[in-house]
Amino acid sequence: MEFDFTWLLLGLPTAFALGWLASRLDIRQLRIADRQAPKAYFRGLNFLLNEQQDLAIDAFIEAVQNDPDTSELHFALGNLFRRRGEYERAVRVHEHLLSRGDLNQAERERAQYALAQDFVKAGLLDRAEAALSKLKGSAFEAQALLALLAIYERSRDWPQASLVANQLQAAGHGDFSQRQAHYLCEQASPALQKEQPEAALALLEQAVQTAPQAARPRLALAALQMHGGHPLTAFETLKTHAEQAPAAIPLIADPLRVAALGAGRSDEALRLLQAQQAALPSLDVLDAIVALDGGDQGRDWYIQHLEREPSLVAAAQWIAGEKLEHEQFHPLVQRALDHAVKPLQRYRCAACGFEAVQHFWQCPGCQAWDSFPARRIEEL
Repeated sequence: MEFDFTWLLLGLPTAFALGWLASRLDIRQLRIADRQAPKAYFRGLNFLLNEQQDLAIDAFIEAVQNDPDTSELHFALGNLFRRRGEYERAVRVHEHLLSRGDLNQAERERAQYALAQDFVKAGLLDRAEAALSKLKGSAFEAQALLALLAIYERSRDWPQASLVANQLQAAGHGDFSQRQAHYLCEQASPALQKEQPEAALALLEQAVQTAPQAARPRLALAALQMHGGHPLTAFETLKTHAEQAPAAIPLIADPLRVAALGAGRSDEALRLLQAQQAALPSLDVLDAIVALDGGDQGRDWYIQHLEREPSLVAAAQWIAGEKLEHEQFHPLVQRALDHAVKPLQRYRCAACGFEAVQHFWQCPGCQAWDSFPARRIEEL
């Protein structure tokens, strides 16, 4: 049987055509893969991991230009701009994302929240507020409410802050009663400055009911009562708080002493403070006891404190009233001791470490509430 070369001649072009088609399909698939994972993206990621942000931004910009439909690249680029402080460029990236019609709902909410973060970082609080308000009912609602709360606190819009805090608490995102009490106290301060004691009194009494364990409302209420000429009422207010929240006694020790002197209740206040000092020693309680007890007998409390625990502050205060062998050098020694104890008498924020001579209810450094312990640095 002879072989028919006609089939061979026909098969060769067919095989060539099929091979050509297969190669074209492979090239097309490679191009699709290139579009799905552009090399510029991986270069940008590598630069980012090596903390080369300038080069990473250039690579991400190239990737976005080559494939403008990749939303993740837009998010990465916008976040990089925000971290670098280039808020205007971050805003443009996220606004461009929001203008696209092919974004699904989840990505649109994410872009809206990212845009709000850009406005917050840029200090454009009115635009941030508007952007965050659009996230109601979204997956970012809790984060948006917390950001709104920070904005209202920063702008000292306490009524609006109170409304947002109520929404957060109702949604089960924590207990905001202490913060609500702070908001009421903040609103009472301008009422006092405008000589409106009735309005201030109503706000402070509401604050006490809102957070019975909080020290600030009762301290402010006692100060208002003292200002109104009612030291006995102020003493009872502070005494009640001392019994309910003993940990706050260092903050109320001196106001309690002043109120007790005005109300003729010095002995009762002294007993209360002595019992607290025996249970949990404190420099502020110690000073109030010495001031109430008076004379050498009162100063003996410094020695009793030093017997229980070392304290440079207590030692300096005791030496201030003593006669030294070389009395002419006493002022020099006292000045050196006072200089040494100053840093130990400060308060320190437990959240950020900010130190201050006075006690703050809201840290000036990190804006955290109730982050300053009632005790001074030496006692921590």
